[in-house]
Amino acid sequence: MHLFLVIALLVIVSALYSYINARFLKLPGTIGIMALAIIGSILTIAVDNLDPKIARYLTLLAKNINFSTTVLNIMLGFLLFASAFNLNVRKLKREMRPVLILSTLGVILSTAVFGTLLYYVVGLIDIKIPYVYCLLFGALVSPTDPVAVGAIIRGSKLPSSLETIISGESLFNDGVGLVLFITLLEITRTGPENIDLAKAVMIFVQEVFGGLALGAVTGFLAYRLMLSIKDFQTIVLVSLALVMINSVVAEMLHLSIPLSVVTAGLLTGGRSINADNKEHSHEALESFWNLIDEMLNTMLIVMIGLQMVNLPYIKNYYLTGAIGIVLLLIARWLSIALPLTFLRRSLNVSYSNVNILTWAGVRGGITIALALALPASPYRHFILSGSYFIVIFSIIVQGLTLNRVINASYRSKD
Repeated sequence: MHLFLVIALLVIVSALYSYINARFLKLPGTIGIMALAIIGSILTIAVDNLDPKIARYLTLLAKNINFSTTVLNIMLGFLLFASAFNLNVRKLKREMRPVLILSTLGVILSTAVFGTLLYYVVGLIDIKIPYVYCLLFGALVSPTDPVAVGAIIRGSKLPSSLETIISGESLFNDGVGLVLFITLLEITRTGPENIDLAKAVMIFVQEVFGGLALGAVTGFLAYRLMLSIKDFQTIVLVSLALVMINSVVAEMLHLSIPLSVVTAGLLTGGRSINADNKEHSHEALESFWNLIDEMLNTMLIVMIGLQMVNLPYIKNYYLTGAIGIVLLLIARWLSIALPLTFLRRSLNVSYSNVNILTWAGVRGGITIALALALPASPYRHFILSGSYFIVIFSIIVQGLTLNRVINASYRSKD
């Protein structure tokens, strides 16, 4: 299928779903579009079985999109930059300690707890999966998705401090989760006995700190360039170039793209580029990136739904998908409660907020992209199907009930 036709069909379907949701369903954008995308994919599969000619365009669209490459190498940089650019940096500084702990120690704990529980629970129902693959599954689903999280909590009744913690954590934990995923994937290829610990540590340091350094340097230079001019068109082009430079250079130097673009976004968005009080360039640039964020988020959710057309085997994994959902909620709760128990004095988080932080941990496109990027193995279908169930549950169920959990938590606290 021609590239332009693929893009055109994706935009048309996204516009259609967005209109139906805005006009009739009136659900929060991410939740409504995800529901429509799932229904659309199920109908496409049903129609394709009856008459392949009728559903051929949507089927071809799903099969011609390289989801992993599109998300990880193209869309991810723009989505993360948009979220970071519009984040309140002053509030983030006040909540930086819990953000860093949740995005590093929290992700590692969640991966370990989920992988260990999964290994023993699926063993009870006579499903044999190596422990390292259970940990790999945990590394896929432990990081919260900044795109899905931002879209859902935007309309919630979260207190300002918790909203900042959840948004900040979701921005930074993708970098840690990706490095953890790459390390565990290498172990599955070489075997646990052949892993070079020193090499793994060097890769982690290079990815994390190299990505932060690249984003800091390019973000500062771009900020100075935008501050020195008044032409808004040029300012927009500089911000777009900033995202692309970070994505390309980070990929070439094997650095963390998420951490690089997030750092650049925080540096450029945290300080005003208005030359004087009469100009509103910074506010206009915030509006521009907010629009980019919402449009790409809509297309990403549609792409997630369309990929179900390529997964005819997903119906065989309902039980393991349900197990994965429950175990991930347990792992998420423990990954927040355990650091809070030992570091309570240094964290501005109370025990009454653990349930809210657990339920607000939404997964999205990055989880699916990493799962689709898994090489062929006897366990790929198991992990990919489980990831789909977890993402759909977190966006629709957790997204629709988040406000109820918030209200219930604060009622019990009172």
